[in-house]
Amino acid sequence: MTIRVAVVDDQALVRGGFAMVLNHQDNIEVVAEAGNGLEAIEAARTHRPDVILMDIRMPEMDGLEATTRIIKESDWPVRVLILTTFDPDEYVYEALRAGASGFVLKDIPPEGLVTAVRTVADGGALLAPSITSRLIGRFAERLAVDTVVSRRLERLTDREREVLRSISRGSSNAEISDELFIGAATVKSHVSSILTKLSLRDRAQAVVFAYESGLVEAGDHDIGH
Repeated sequence: MTIRVAVVDDQALVRGGFAMVLNHQDNIEVVAEAGNGLEAIEAARTHRPDVILMDIRMPEMDGLEATTRIIKESDWPVRVLILTTFDPDEYVYEALRAGASGFVLKDIPPEGLVTAVRTVADGGALLAPSITSRLIGRFAERLAVDTVVSRRLERLTDREREVLRSISRGSSNAEISDELFIGAATVKSHVSSILTKLSLRDRAQAVVFAYESGLVEAGDHDIGH
């Protein structure tokens, strides 16, 4: 099945470069390009892409507002992958809270970009290990634990909380299986249950939730080990 992608960035050269890389793949097609958030919303409505590569800082409407509106309005399983520079800012964190499935650096190698798009299209989350810990730590430590959010933890079993802690460290299903000495199928079942019980879209939101609920704290561990 072909993965339909929209590329959103206010710099034409950046858009064109990403589009060229992705269009060279057999099962990926760039169906739309946009230069700001308003155009992104219109492109999403018109073309219904599977994945949207979304820049944050753009004129007229930024990528955060566009991400929020697209995810809220969509009636299909669209995934948003945030494009960021080396130094992530609070907008990226807010985009993850809004439902983005992860973020990548704009200087990502071509093969990394292709892998990122395929991972997100397949329902996974992509949190670049080199900056995830710094991003989460920088903003999560400012937040007082939200008691309403924290109470949602009561919906989880003890084992599911263990799995969520592992997710917050950036562990894959295979790594969680090794860490907790449980089968891969069991891990997958736990992850699905966690997302359903907490009404989360994917692992990216699960990481944010783990910090905001107080289950883990900034500095507890290094994400992306």
